[in-house]
Amino acid sequence: MKHLGPDRNPRAASRRNPGHHLAGRLTALLAVAAVIGLLPRLTRTDPALTILHARYADRPPTAETLDAIRAETGLDGSPLRLLGDWAAGLLRGDLGTSWVSGQPVTPDAISALGISLTLMGASLAVALLVAAALATRTLRRGARHRNVTAGPGTGAAALAALPEFLIAAVLAAVVAVRLDWLPALGWGTLQQAVLPALAMGIPAGALLGRLLDDALPAAFAEPWARAATAAGLPGHRTARHALRRTLPGLLPQLGLIVVGLTGGAVAVETLYAIPGLGGTAMAAALAQDLPVLQACVLILLLLGTAAGLAARLTSRALLGPALDDGALPALVPPATRARRTLIAGALLLAALFAAITIAGLLRDPLHIDAAARLAGPTTAHPLGTDSLGRDILARLGHGAARTVLTALAVSAATLLLGLALGAVRAGALTETANALPAILTGLVIAGIAGPGPWSAAAAVTAVAWAPLAAHTSALYAQERAAPHIAAARALGAGRLHLLRRHLLPGVLPPVARHAALRIPAIALALASLGFLGLGTAPPSPEWGRMLSENLPYAERAPWSVLAPATALAVLGALAALTTAAVRGRTPRKTTPAVRGSTPRRTSAWPRGSTPRKTTA
Repeated sequence: MKHLGPDRNPRAASRRNPGHHLAGRLTALLAVAAVIGLLPRLTRTDPALTILHARYADRPPTAETLDAIRAETGLDGSPLRLLGDWAAGLLRGDLGTSWVSGQPVTPDAISALGISLTLMGASLAVALLVAAALATRTLRRGARHRNVTAGPGTGAAALAALPEFLIAAVLAAVVAVRLDWLPALGWGTLQQAVLPALAMGIPAGALLGRLLDDALPAAFAEPWARAATAAGLPGHRTARHALRRTLPGLLPQLGLIVVGLTGGAVAVETLYAIPGLGGTAMAAALAQDLPVLQACVLILLLLGTAAGLAARLTSRALLGPALDDGALPALVPPATRARRTLIAGALLLAALFAAITIAGLLRDPLHIDAAARLAGPTTAHPLGTDSLGRDILARLGHGAARTVLTALAVSAATLLLGLALGAVRAGALTETANALPAILTGLVIAGIAGPGPWSAAAAVTAVAWAPLAAHTSALYAQERAAPHIAAARALGAGRLHLLRRHLLPGVLPPVARHAALRIPAIALALASLGFLGLGTAPPSPEWGRMLSENLPYAERAPWSVLAPATALAVLGALAALTTAAVRGRTPRKTTPAVRGSTPRRTSAWPRGSTPRKTTA
């Protein structure tokens, strides 16, 4: 546990970091490339058979034909030869030749990257606007020098819980088809980028805005903000310094969102017929087109490395020398009491959720009534039926236990992994995991271990810890740079005491709230893998599968999609209300460093924020 306590020489540590992190990122990149290169050896399927069906559909799958395909594609060689040939071509700037189309990979990969970067830029602009809108109320209150406390964030949690493909489908049906304001398909014009950018940017912006709104009250509660109020500093300058104080902890999340919007928009790209990088990688994975898959993942990993380094350098520039000098005060949110409305709202949502689940459990989720296909809500079917005539309430109730419990278990595992790996600053591993879409990871794990619920849970866990680790690492670095850490060490505090009394109290609460905010997204990712045949086999009821199966009938029978979508939104709002109520009941206290020492809070002015003198 090398990094449990602060470095004895922070400046020396900061000088060692660039080379250390570069070596770690290079190692992670090579490891993932090796796994992808060995994918034909690891999976239980025969790529030669897939290539035969794609390129030579008229030929019978005889042993001679399959051997000829293996010789043509190099699959007949050893794993080391397979990796060596790919690496040698990469050094020449050649990403290989597609096994399915027989065309060079490089032009298509570069074209898909350009499209995905353009779509990512538009989506990121939408996400930043949504995040700014969600944090505007807190910034205004802080600028007016009022008491600032974190809100429950139910609206942000509900928006973050909405699936991207559902928003994309609703926008396409309403804005493009009914109103005919924007095109619904294709790529190439600015109008064609609006709807997919909104579909991808709204959930990402809701998540980012909630994290920002959760961190701002601690910045406005610092001594420098109170001194600025007393000295008559303009409110907009106070708000600007509060943003500068909180942004370093959120910039790693922004870097991860950039990569996620570039390579993780598979459903949106498919719905709007956009030939982006995520859809190209998914199509290559399903077709076992190894050269195309290697090129797409390599590009995503390089993009993740660049975004991670940019976020790290920007964070250090914003924090300044205080990070190295151990003079950065810890962000401590103001102590609040849980409002009765929060507790009542959480209890009401929990009771409603439990009532719907129990009512659904009393019904048969597999019974098919062919005469009642896509029937509206009635006394016999309170929430209507789906495309096969199955009762939606029954499937919603039976799917709640499977979806929510599995999502909670995976969320707990990702929280533990995120805390542990974030504390040891595994930045290279974090960026590598974030660059791999959960669906792509599910295909690899299912190919190795076989499809099933455990494979789906393992696939989501393997990548979902990355945002939590990035959040932990950013907060951990700031906590270790606080003056009270140096004072505690000087007074004889050990590493365990520092971890338990000073580091974890500052890192664990915001990261836990972050993990709770991602529970609906994890539930959706698990169900999406099940819909692809990588998780629980149909017709088992799962909320994500209910959304995917009934999405083509959303215009004719909106209740078939509205029920699972509302359930996910309620789950996100319930998680937000619960964490807000718990936060109000257990505020973080400013305890002394060790027994008999001075309090841990210190004051520090951000650079350039010295109050101006005022005259009568």
